[in-house]
Amino acid sequence: MRSSVDYEGYAKCTNLGHCTSGCAQGAKASTDITYWPAAIRAGVELRTRCRVREITTNEHGMTSGVVYYEADGVEQFQPAEVVILACNAVGTARILLNSVSARFPTGLANSSGLVGKNLMFHPYARIAGYFDEMLDGYRGPGNCIWSQEFYETDQSRGFMRGYTFEFSRGQGPVMAAVDGMQIGRLPWGAEHHRAYRKLFCHRTGMVAICEDLPEEHNTVTLDPVLKDSKGIPAPKITYTLSANSRRMLDHAVARAREILRAAGAYDLWYEAPIPGGGWHLMGTARMGTDRARSVVNEWGRSHDVKNLFIVDGSIFVTSGGVNPTRTIQALALYVADSIKQPGHAVRLR
Repeated sequence: MRSSVDYEGYAKCTNLGHCTSGCAQGAKASTDITYWPAAIRAGVELRTRCRVREITTNEHGMTSGVVYYEADGVEQFQPAEVVILACNAVGTARILLNSVSARFPTGLANSSGLVGKNLMFHPYARIAGYFDEMLDGYRGPGNCIWSQEFYETDQSRGFMRGYTFEFSRGQGPVMAAVDGMQIGRLPWGAEHHRAYRKLFCHRTGMVAICEDLPEEHNTVTLDPVLKDSKGIPAPKITYTLSANSRRMLDHAVARAREILRAAGAYDLWYEAPIPGGGWHLMGTARMGTDRARSVVNEWGRSHDVKNLFIVDGSIFVTSGGVNPTRTIQALALYVADSIKQPGHAVRLR
């Protein structure tokens, strides 16, 4: 989110360029500008560069705190009346699976056997077109228009669920050069500058963010061999792109090419899925009312451990064909409100 005026600690957007790598203006509503300053003013202590090894439990089956390592490697124990996990689908599953005990031999909060299962990403397709006329698209935020024409299930398309088109602006000078080299549009030699002038301020396009479906064979487990410097098992990710997602990607590329051709693009380029995509992590500690089919209940509280809560993307039951950050924020606020409700201490017991 970006504001057109100064607002509660962050500046108005001045269209400096792409926002992915951060904003020197301080206009991007990232948590270091919005939530964290308010939390620290309220008395929250932030300990950075720490690694949690496991969540401990007491004789009543309740969480009692966490064992973690400081940046210098010193082991610490932090007692807690309530533990809230916000490590996303990989980190949350890793900590829960590593928190074993006599009461929880397969990992904490894992009586359903679903911790680490149903891992979902977001398969992305990127489609771009080059135009003869000059475009002023690289200034300002990257995504400017959304279309959900193909978001809902239409079985005639050959796949379940759908995707969102996020139409993007062009590229800045450096990215136009780097990307141009990577996709074979920018040669070395005498033609380099002429080719660059045809790329910079001449490209626009979109990405298609596809809804990945939950499948139990897509998992986060503990690696039996690989460990970090403190002996904590590394997460092992097992994931296969489904046939449903593959058909969805192909459909998105075909429709996007039609759109760009109709808009006048003379040269089209695409990749699906994009190699670095799918970074949205969801689904390994799913929410639900049936404790046999879910890890947390409708308040984000573990079915098995009454003072353990999860507020990240791991509690998603489907990925949706949209970026998940705002939904994660909404769920975190919702779960936090439920924790603060009068009588919550009674519910913990």
